[in-house]
This record gives sequence, structure tokens and C-alpha cells, in this order.
Amino acid sequence: MSTISLVAAVADNYAIGKEGDLLWRLPNDMKYFRNLTSGHTVVMGRKTFESLPKGALPNRVNVVISSQEGLTYADCTMARSIDEVFSFCNDEELFVIGGGQIYNALLPQADKLYITWVHHTFEDADTFFPRIDFAEWEEIFRESHPADEKHMYPYTFATYQRK
Repeated sequence: MSTISLVAAVADNYAIGKEGDLLWRLPNDMKYFRNLTSGHTVVMGRKTFESLPKGALPNRVNVVISSQEGLTYADCTMARSIDEVFSFCNDEELFVIGGGQIYNALLPQADKLYITWVHHTFEDADTFFPRIDFAEWEEIFRESHPADEKHMYPYTFATYQRK
């Protein structure tokens, strides 16, 4: 059985996006994401895939979930449902990278969470990460960073494992 890991940058109010885009640019978070997911399978919804500026992420197996019949993307494996993802991704860590609907569907099945907490509240967000019940999770890693000239907001890398 695959390990399901959700990877997200999440604001204090659980905001993750607006109008199909991120609400912030944190270069160190992008580097962390790249290092974490390179060489692995990333799973995302159609809208998340379409928001990627250069299409399929390099050095990863890209799986896009969409119920649209006949839809294909270059360098991607298509899945019509979440169940279909599991039918061809066995015995490996799957990194779920969004968006909101996919996170909501997979949080109950997730084994691990890699969350970059962005310490700011974004009132105008329209996409949110599901609320985390911390009674179900053990924090196994935490590393905090202040805002600086390249990072507008302070942020914290945190990893949680299901209890």
C-alpha cells in the first residue's frame, strides 16, 4: 500500500490560493518542495496542473486526476478518480500537491503531512486546506524562518505523521 503524503503551503487561516494561483512566493519553500518531491510521484487535480507555469514537474511522475473523458497532458499519467491513482501507484510514497478538493478528499487517508505554515492571514483567499485535527497527528519536524528580503512572510516547515 502506498504512503500518502500531503504537501502544502498553508496560511494561518488555512488559505492556500486565490483564482488558481498561490498567494505568496517563498523561494525557500519552492526549493524545499522540489527537494522533497523530486524522484517521486506527485498527484494533483486538473486545476492545480493547469496552474503550473511550465506544465509537468520535471524529475517526477506527474499524475493528474480529472473526471473529464479523453483529457490528456504531455508527460502526465491521467487518473479519472482517486481510486484509480491507487490502482497504478503501489508501494511508494505519493506526494499529493493540490488543490483544495484533492486535499479534502485525501486528508482522511493521509499518512503524512508536509506543511509550510505561512504566518499571515489572507482574507481574500478562495481556496483552503482542510482543517487539521492535531489530536490525530504527531509533529516530527519543525523549522522556523523569519521574513527577509526574499521572503515577505515568516514561515515554518513542519512534518506530521498520523498517530
